[in-house]
Amino acid sequence: MKKRILGSVTLTLPVLALMIVVFACLAPAAERNLSKSPLGSERARASKLNNPGKLRIIAFGAHPDDCEIKAGGVAAMWAAQGHHVKFVSTTNGDIGHWKKAGGPLAKRRTEEVQKAAKILGIETEVLDIHDGELMPTLENRKTFIRLIREWKADIVLAPRTNDYHPDHRYTGILVQDAAFMVTVAFICPDVPHLKTNPVFLYFSDRFQKPNPFEPDLVVAIDDVIEKKLHSLVILESQFVEGGVSGNESMVPKNEKERAAAYRRVSQRFRSRFESTANKYRAKLIEAYGKRKGKQVRCAEAFEVCEYGRRPSAAELKKLFPFFER
Repeated sequence: MKKRILGSVTLTLPVLALMIVVFACLAPAAERNLSKSPLGSERARASKLNNPGKLRIIAFGAHPDDCEIKAGGVAAMWAAQGHHVKFVSTTNGDIGHWKKAGGPLAKRRTEEVQKAAKILGIETEVLDIHDGELMPTLENRKTFIRLIREWKADIVLAPRTNDYHPDHRYTGILVQDAAFMVTVAFICPDVPHLKTNPVFLYFSDRFQKPNPFEPDLVVAIDDVIEKKLHSLVILESQFVEGGVSGNESMVPKNEKERAAAYRRVSQRFRSRFESTANKYRAKLIEAYGKRKGKQVRCAEAFEVCEYGRRPSAAELKKLFPFFER
Protein backbone atom coordinates (compact mmCIF):
# COMPACT_ATOMS: atom_id res chain seq x y z
CA MET A 1 0.00 0.00 0.00
CA LYS A 2 2.78 2.44 0.90
CA LYS A 3 4.54 1.74 -2.40
CA ARG A 4 1.38 2.33 -4.37
CA ILE A 5 0.77 5.63 -2.59
CA LEU A 6 4.38 6.70 -3.07
CA GLY A 7 4.20 5.71 -6.69
CA SER A 8 1.03 7.68 -7.11
CA VAL A 9 2.60 10.78 -5.57
CA THR A 10 5.64 10.41 -7.80
CA LEU A 11 3.48 10.12 -10.88
CA THR A 12 1.47 13.27 -9.99
CA LEU A 13 4.32 15.59 -8.98
CA PRO A 14 3.94 17.77 -12.09
CA VAL A 15 0.24 18.09 -11.36
CA LEU A 16 0.94 18.85 -7.70
CA ALA A 17 3.47 21.49 -8.67
CA LEU A 18 0.92 23.14 -10.90
CA MET A 19 -1.69 22.97 -8.13
CA ILE A 20 0.72 24.60 -5.67
CA VAL A 21 1.30 27.50 -8.06
CA VAL A 22 -2.44 27.92 -8.61
CA PHE A 23 -3.23 27.83 -4.89
CA ALA A 24 -0.44 30.27 -4.16
CA CYS A 25 -2.01 32.72 -6.58
CA LEU A 26 -5.50 32.18 -5.24
CA ALA A 27 -4.66 32.15 -1.54
CA PRO A 28 -4.55 35.92 -1.04
CA ALA A 29 -7.93 36.27 -2.73
CA ALA A 30 -9.34 33.42 -0.66
CA GLU A 31 -8.12 35.03 2.51
CA ARG A 32 -9.63 38.34 1.53
CA ASN A 33 -12.95 36.63 0.86
CA LEU A 34 -13.06 35.57 4.50
CA SER A 35 -13.40 39.24 5.31
CA LYS A 36 -16.70 41.02 4.99
CA SER A 37 -15.09 43.98 3.24
CA PRO A 38 -12.32 42.97 0.81
CA LEU A 39 -12.33 46.23 -1.12
CA GLY A 40 -12.06 48.17 2.10
CA SER A 41 -8.93 46.21 2.97
CA GLU A 42 -7.31 46.94 -0.39
CA ARG A 43 -8.23 50.63 -0.22
CA ALA A 44 -6.89 50.87 3.30
CA ARG A 45 -3.52 49.42 2.30
CA ALA A 46 -3.28 51.66 -0.76
CA SER A 47 -4.24 54.79 1.16
CA LYS A 48 -1.75 54.02 3.91
CA LEU A 49 1.03 53.85 1.34
CA ASN A 50 -0.10 56.80 -0.78
CA ASN A 51 -0.91 59.15 2.07
CA PRO A 52 1.41 58.43 5.00
CA GLY A 53 1.01 60.33 8.24
CA LYS A 54 -2.74 60.70 7.84
CA LEU A 55 -5.27 59.44 10.36
CA ARG A 56 -7.62 56.55 9.66
CA ILE A 57 -11.06 56.77 11.26
CA ILE A 58 -13.90 54.27 11.15
CA ALA A 59 -17.34 54.92 12.64
CA PHE A 60 -20.07 52.35 13.27
CA GLY A 61 -23.74 53.26 13.33
CA ALA A 62 -26.67 50.89 13.58
CA HIS A 63 -28.57 52.27 10.58
CA PRO A 64 -27.88 54.25 7.41
CA ASP A 65 -28.15 57.69 9.06
CA ASP A 66 -26.69 57.21 12.56
CA CYS A 67 -23.05 57.99 11.78
CA GLU A 68 -24.10 60.94 9.64
CA ILE A 69 -26.06 62.44 12.54
CA LYS A 70 -23.50 61.79 15.26
CA ALA A 71 -20.20 62.39 13.48
CA GLY A 72 -20.84 63.95 10.06
CA GLY A 73 -19.17 67.19 11.14
CA VAL A 74 -15.87 65.77 12.37
CA ALA A 75 -15.87 63.36 9.42
CA ALA A 76 -16.07 66.26 6.96
CA MET A 77 -13.29 68.12 8.81
CA TRP A 78 -11.02 65.09 8.92
CA ALA A 79 -11.64 64.47 5.23
CA ALA A 80 -10.88 68.08 4.35
CA GLN A 81 -7.46 67.66 5.98
CA GLY A 82 -6.72 64.55 3.93
CA HIS A 83 -7.48 61.99 6.63
CA HIS A 84 -9.33 58.79 5.77
CA VAL A 85 -12.84 58.30 7.14
CA LYS A 86 -15.26 55.42 6.72
CA PHE A 87 -18.82 55.09 7.99
CA VAL A 88 -20.28 51.61 8.51
CA SER A 89 -24.01 51.00 8.88
CA THR A 90 -24.31 47.72 10.74
CA THR A 91 -27.80 46.99 9.43
CA ASN A 92 -29.34 47.81 6.07
CA GLY A 93 -32.30 49.78 7.42
CA ASP A 94 -34.84 47.63 5.58
CA ILE A 95 -37.75 48.22 8.00
CA GLY A 96 -37.08 51.91 8.68
CA HIS A 97 -39.99 53.40 6.74
CA TRP A 98 -43.75 53.69 7.16
CA LYS A 99 -44.61 52.56 3.63
CA LYS A 100 -41.90 50.41 2.10
CA ALA A 101 -39.60 47.70 3.44
CA GLY A 102 -37.32 44.84 2.44
CA GLY A 103 -34.91 44.92 -0.47
CA PRO A 104 -36.25 48.08 -2.15
CA LEU A 105 -35.90 50.10 1.06
CA ALA A 106 -32.45 48.67 1.82
CA LYS A 107 -31.33 49.63 -1.68
CA ARG A 108 -32.75 53.12 -1.34
CA ARG A 109 -31.12 53.74 2.03
CA THR A 110 -27.76 52.51 0.76
CA GLU A 111 -28.01 54.88 -2.18
CA GLU A 112 -28.85 57.73 0.18
CA VAL A 113 -25.83 57.22 2.44
CA GLN A 114 -23.61 56.87 -0.61
CA LYS A 115 -24.75 60.34 -1.68
CA ALA A 116 -24.12 61.61 1.85
CA ALA A 117 -20.63 60.12 1.81
CA LYS A 118 -19.79 62.03 -1.37
CA ILE A 119 -20.90 65.26 0.25
CA LEU A 120 -18.77 64.61 3.33
CA GLY A 121 -15.77 63.35 1.31
CA ILE A 122 -15.65 59.93 2.99
CA GLU A 123 -16.32 56.24 2.30
CA THR A 124 -19.36 54.32 3.46
CA GLU A 125 -20.47 50.71 3.72
CA VAL A 126 -23.80 49.12 4.62
CA LEU A 127 -23.70 45.58 6.04
CA ASP A 128 -26.18 43.00 4.82
CA ILE A 129 -27.94 42.51 8.16
CA HIS A 130 -31.67 43.10 8.56
CA ASP A 131 -32.78 46.20 10.44
CA GLY A 132 -33.91 45.23 13.94
CA GLU A 133 -32.07 41.90 13.83
CA LEU A 134 -28.47 42.74 14.74
CA MET A 135 -27.25 40.40 17.48
CA PRO A 136 -23.97 40.35 19.47
CA THR A 137 -22.85 37.02 18.00
CA LEU A 138 -19.34 35.71 17.52
CA GLU A 139 -19.81 35.92 13.75
CA ASN A 140 -20.70 39.60 13.95
CA ARG A 141 -17.87 40.30 16.38
CA LYS A 142 -15.46 38.85 13.84
CA THR A 143 -16.99 41.03 11.12
CA PHE A 144 -16.35 44.11 13.24
CA ILE A 145 -12.80 42.99 14.05
CA ARG A 146 -12.06 42.52 10.36
CA LEU A 147 -13.53 45.88 9.38
CA ILE A 148 -11.46 47.75 11.97
CA ARG A 149 -8.29 45.90 10.98
CA GLU A 150 -8.87 46.32 7.26
CA TRP A 151 -9.24 50.05 7.72
CA LYS A 152 -6.08 50.08 9.89
CA ALA A 153 -7.99 52.34 12.21
CA ASP A 154 -6.40 54.90 14.51
CA ILE A 155 -9.83 55.97 15.79
CA VAL A 156 -13.06 54.00 16.13
CA LEU A 157 -16.40 55.72 16.82
CA ALA A 158 -19.60 53.99 17.95
CA PRO A 159 -22.74 54.40 20.04
CA ARG A 160 -22.81 53.64 23.74
CA THR A 161 -24.73 50.59 24.90
CA ASN A 162 -27.35 52.76 26.66
CA ASP A 163 -30.10 53.15 24.08
CA TYR A 164 -33.75 52.53 23.32
CA HIS A 165 -33.00 50.61 20.10
CA PRO A 166 -31.52 47.09 20.20
CA ASP A 167 -29.51 47.69 17.02
CA HIS A 168 -27.87 50.73 18.63
CA ARG A 169 -27.12 48.82 21.83
CA TYR A 170 -25.69 45.81 20.06
CA THR A 171 -23.59 47.94 17.71
CA GLY A 172 -22.05 49.44 20.83
CA ILE A 173 -21.51 46.03 22.40
CA LEU A 174 -19.94 44.58 19.26
CA VAL A 175 -17.52 47.49 18.94
CA GLN A 176 -16.62 47.19 22.62
CA ASP A 177 -16.05 43.45 22.18
CA ALA A 178 -13.76 44.15 19.24
CA ALA A 179 -11.81 46.84 21.08
CA PHE A 180 -9.10 44.59 22.47
CA MET A 181 -9.50 41.67 20.07
CA VAL A 182 -8.31 43.70 17.06
CA THR A 183 -4.80 43.36 18.55
CA VAL A 184 -4.97 39.59 19.10
CA ALA A 185 -3.17 37.80 16.27
CA PHE A 186 -4.94 34.44 16.31
CA ILE A 187 -8.53 35.59 16.07
CA CYS A 188 -9.51 36.32 12.45
CA PRO A 189 -5.95 35.54 11.30
CA ASP A 190 -7.00 36.12 7.69
CA VAL A 191 -6.68 39.88 8.38
CA PRO A 192 -3.42 41.09 9.99
CA HIS A 193 -3.97 42.21 13.57
CA LEU A 194 -3.31 45.79 14.65
CA LYS A 195 -0.06 46.31 16.53
CA THR A 196 -1.51 49.28 18.43
CA ASN A 197 -5.02 49.38 19.81
CA PRO A 198 -7.02 52.29 18.32
CA VAL A 199 -8.65 54.95 20.41
CA PHE A 200 -12.33 54.04 20.76
CA LEU A 201 -14.88 56.78 21.41
CA TYR A 202 -18.62 56.94 21.94
CA PHE A 203 -21.08 59.22 20.19
CA SER A 204 -23.07 61.54 22.42
CA ASP A 205 -26.55 60.56 23.62
CA ARG A 206 -29.20 61.71 26.06
CA PHE A 207 -29.65 58.52 28.10
CA GLN A 208 -29.08 58.73 31.85
CA LYS A 209 -29.31 55.16 33.15
CA PRO A 210 -27.30 53.26 34.16
CA ASN A 211 -24.85 56.11 33.53
CA PRO A 212 -25.02 59.37 31.54
CA PHE A 213 -22.80 60.36 28.64
CA GLU A 214 -19.73 62.32 29.82
CA PRO A 215 -17.86 64.07 27.00
CA ASP A 216 -14.08 64.00 26.91
CA LEU A 217 -14.06 66.44 24.02
CA VAL A 218 -16.54 68.67 22.25
CA VAL A 219 -15.77 69.78 18.71
CA ALA A 220 -17.03 72.91 16.96
CA ILE A 221 -18.50 72.06 13.57
CA ASP A 222 -19.55 75.55 12.44
CA ASP A 223 -17.14 75.47 9.49
CA VAL A 224 -18.83 72.40 8.03
CA ILE A 225 -22.37 72.70 9.35
CA GLU A 226 -23.89 73.39 5.92
CA LYS A 227 -22.12 70.36 4.47
CA LYS A 228 -23.35 68.20 7.34
CA LEU A 229 -26.91 69.45 7.01
CA HIS A 230 -26.80 68.77 3.27
CA SER A 231 -25.67 65.20 3.96
CA LEU A 232 -28.64 64.71 6.29
CA VAL A 233 -31.43 66.11 4.13
CA ILE A 234 -30.22 63.82 1.34
CA LEU A 235 -31.41 60.93 3.54
CA GLU A 236 -34.96 61.64 2.42
CA SER A 237 -36.52 58.32 3.43
CA GLN A 238 -35.71 59.10 7.06
CA PHE A 239 -35.85 62.83 7.53
CA VAL A 240 -38.03 64.20 4.75
CA GLU A 241 -40.53 61.32 4.67
CA GLY A 242 -40.33 60.65 8.41
CA GLY A 243 -38.90 57.13 8.53
CA VAL A 244 -41.09 54.73 10.53
CA SER A 245 -43.14 57.63 11.93
CA GLY A 246 -43.96 59.34 8.64
CA ASN A 247 -47.01 59.36 6.42
CA GLU A 248 -48.06 60.16 2.88
CA SER A 249 -48.51 63.86 3.57
CA MET A 250 -44.78 64.21 4.22
CA VAL A 251 -43.70 63.02 0.76
CA PRO A 252 -42.89 66.05 -1.44
CA LYS A 253 -45.10 66.29 -4.52
CA ASN A 254 -42.80 68.66 -6.41
CA GLU A 255 -39.50 70.47 -6.11
CA LYS A 256 -41.03 73.40 -4.25
CA GLU A 257 -42.31 71.08 -1.54
CA ARG A 258 -38.97 69.24 -1.46
CA ALA A 259 -37.09 72.51 -0.96
CA ALA A 260 -39.43 73.46 1.88
CA ALA A 261 -38.96 70.04 3.49
CA TYR A 262 -35.18 70.39 3.20
CA ARG A 263 -35.36 73.73 5.01
CA ARG A 264 -37.46 72.25 7.81
CA VAL A 265 -35.15 69.26 8.27
CA SER A 266 -32.05 71.46 8.16
CA GLN A 267 -33.41 73.80 10.80
CA ARG A 268 -34.40 70.95 13.08
CA PHE A 269 -30.93 69.45 12.92
CA ARG A 270 -29.23 72.82 13.25
CA SER A 271 -31.14 73.38 16.48
CA ARG A 272 -30.05 69.95 17.69
CA PHE A 273 -26.36 70.66 17.12
CA GLU A 274 -26.73 74.11 18.65
CA SER A 275 -28.18 72.42 21.71
CA THR A 276 -25.08 70.23 21.93
CA ALA A 277 -22.85 73.31 21.87
CA ASN A 278 -24.88 75.05 24.55
CA LYS A 279 -25.03 71.97 26.75
CA TYR A 280 -21.25 71.56 26.72
CA ARG A 281 -20.27 75.22 26.50
CA ALA A 282 -17.74 74.89 29.33
CA LYS A 283 -15.93 72.15 27.43
CA LEU A 284 -15.83 74.29 24.29
CA ILE A 285 -14.31 77.20 26.22
CA GLU A 286 -11.76 74.84 27.75
CA ALA A 287 -10.77 73.54 24.33
CA TYR A 288 -10.91 76.70 22.20
CA GLY A 289 -10.37 79.49 24.70
CA LYS A 290 -12.94 81.84 26.14
CA ARG A 291 -13.51 84.07 23.11
CA LYS A 292 -13.86 81.37 20.48
CA GLY A 293 -15.51 78.88 22.81
CA LYS A 294 -18.35 81.31 23.48
CA GLN A 295 -18.84 81.91 19.75
CA VAL A 296 -19.29 78.26 18.74
CA ARG A 297 -22.84 77.63 17.57
CA CYS A 298 -22.89 73.95 16.56
CA ALA A 299 -20.92 71.05 18.02
CA GLU A 300 -20.45 67.29 18.27
CA ALA A 301 -19.33 65.53 21.45
CA PHE A 302 -17.46 62.29 22.15
CA GLU A 303 -16.52 60.18 25.17
CA VAL A 304 -13.43 57.97 25.30
CA CYS A 305 -14.19 54.26 25.73
CA GLU A 306 -11.94 52.77 28.38
CA TYR A 307 -11.71 49.46 26.51
CA GLY A 308 -9.47 50.92 23.82
CA ARG A 309 -6.23 52.85 24.07
CA ARG A 310 -6.45 55.66 26.63
CA PRO A 311 -4.99 58.81 25.05
CA SER A 312 -3.76 61.79 26.99
CA ALA A 313 -5.56 65.10 26.51
CA ALA A 314 -2.72 66.26 24.27
CA GLU A 315 -2.88 63.14 22.10
CA LEU A 316 -6.65 63.39 21.85
CA LYS A 317 -6.30 66.87 20.37
CA LYS A 318 -3.82 65.50 17.82
CA LEU A 319 -6.34 62.86 16.82
CA PHE A 320 -8.99 65.58 16.54
CA PRO A 321 -6.82 68.30 14.96
CA PHE A 322 -9.45 71.04 15.01
CA PHE A 323 -8.65 73.03 18.14
CA GLU A 324 -6.76 76.08 16.96
CA ARG A 325 -7.42 78.96 19.33
